[in-house]
Amino acid sequence: MSKFLFEDFDEVSAKQWKQKIQYDLKGADYNETLIWKSPEGVHVKPFYHQDDFVQGFQSIPGQPQSWKIAQEIFVDDEKIANNIALDALSRGAEAIIFTAAEDFDPRTVFKDFPFETASIYFKLTFLSEVFYSKLIKFFSQKNATVYYNIDLIGNLARTGNWFHNLKKDHDLLDTIFQKHDSENLLSVDATLYQNAGANTVQQLAYALAHANEYLNHVCHPELVEGLPKQDFKITFQLATGSNYFFEIAKIRALRKLYATLAKEYGTNETCHIIATPSKRNKTIYDYNVNMLRSTTECMSAVLGGADTVCNRAYDELYHKSNEFGERIARNQLLVLKYESYFDAVSNPTDGTYYIESLTDELAEKALQLFKEIEKGGGFLQQLKEGTIQKKIMESAEKEQQLFDSGELKLLGTNYHPNKNDRMKDDLQLFPFVKRNPVKTLIVPIIEKRLAEITEQERLKQES
Repeated sequence: MSKFLFEDFDEVSAKQWKQKIQYDLKGADYNETLIWKSPEGVHVKPFYHQDDFVQGFQSIPGQPQSWKIAQEIFVDDEKIANNIALDALSRGAEAIIFTAAEDFDPRTVFKDFPFETASIYFKLTFLSEVFYSKLIKFFSQKNATVYYNIDLIGNLARTGNWFHNLKKDHDLLDTIFQKHDSENLLSVDATLYQNAGANTVQQLAYALAHANEYLNHVCHPELVEGLPKQDFKITFQLATGSNYFFEIAKIRALRKLYATLAKEYGTNETCHIIATPSKRNKTIYDYNVNMLRSTTECMSAVLGGADTVCNRAYDELYHKSNEFGERIARNQLLVLKYESYFDAVSNPTDGTYYIESLTDELAEKALQLFKEIEKGGGFLQQLKEGTIQKKIMESAEKEQQLFDSGELKLLGTNYHPNKNDRMKDDLQLFPFVKRNPVKTLIVPIIEKRLAEITEQERLKQES
C-alpha cells in the first residue's frame, strides 16, 4: 500500500481546533472552563498541537538508553547485607543502594558480588575521608561502577547540621577529590524537597541551586587543583510523586537545566539520575494502595529518563524491612521492564506535545526561580537564612489544605476509607515525624506525609 490514509484528510490547525471547542462550549468561557492551573502556576491546556512547536523539539541531554532496577539495603550486619544483596541480584535487581550509619568491611559486604554487571550506590550518613578512600581503593581493581553520593549540603538541609562543621566538611571533600578526582563522588539529594512538600518548580530550582554550590566549589581552579572538569559528573536523587505527566516532565526538565548550568562551568553536561517513589502520599491505612501509587510513580521515573529506579516497599512506613515487601517492590519494576516492555524504547516521550510543553514550561519557571536564589546569595545562604525552608513550608501547607478539604484525595484515607481497618497492633515502626529536640545550626527541612494527622486521629479512635 503506497498511499497513507491520512493523506485523504486536510490538516486541522490549532486555531481550528480551538474554534471548534469554543463553539461546543456554547458560550462558556474557554479559559475558565478548560484550562487548569497547577500549584506551580503551569497552565494546562485541553489540547496541544504541532503548531505550538514551530521551532521543533530540543533533545534532552544525557537520556539513558536503558534503566536499572535497584534495591536499597541497610548495612547493619555485614554478612546479612551481603546475603540480601546477592539474593536481590539473583532475583532481578541490577543495582544495589547501600545505606550505612558507620563504616564497614567492604570485603565482607561485597563477597562474591558481580561487580561487572551490577551498579553500586552509597547513601552514608557520615563523612570519613579514610573510609571513602578505603572504599575507592577496594573497588579500584574490581571493574565496578560505583556512585558514592557525598552530599554535604543535603545533610545540612536534612539534619540542620554539617557532618562535622563547615570548614572540616569542605576540607575532607577537597581531600577526597584531590586523591580520587575520577570517581562519581558528589550527589544532590532532591528527594528531601519533594517529600517535604515542595512543588515541582521548587524541586527543580532547589536541585539546580544545590548543584550550583558544588559546581562553584569543585570546578573553581583555585579551590581544587588538578580536577579534570570534563570528567566531573553529579548524581541527582529524585522522588517522583503522583502527578504522572508532571513527574515525567520534571526529570526531563532537570536534565535540560543541568546541561545549561554545567556548560557555563565547562564541565560534563550530562548528569546521572536515581529516582524513587515519593513518601509524601503513602499511607498506613489501606496500605495496599501504596503499590498502585508507587507503580505509577516508577512509570513516571522510567518514562522521564531516570538512569536507575529504586522502588519503595508498600509496607515500609510501619513494618521493619522484610523479604516479602522488598520482593513485591522489586517485582513491580520487573513487571514494568520485562512484561510491560518499558525498556523496549529509549526516550519514548520525545515529541509528545503535552510532555514537551510541560518540560519547557517547568524548566523556564525553575530557571527563573534559580536566578532569584542566586541573586539572594545562593542556595546555601538562603538555607542559612531559612528562606528555602519557609518557601517549602508554604507549598506544603497549601497541599495539606487541599488534602484536608478532600480536594486532594488519597484512596482509603480521606477518600472511601475502610472504617473497619485497624493498624494499631501492626505498627512495628513509628510512621510519623519524630520530634527530637536537637541543637542545630539551621532549621532542618522536615519530610512529612499528607496523611499523618488523619492517621494519628484514627489510631486514637481504634478500640
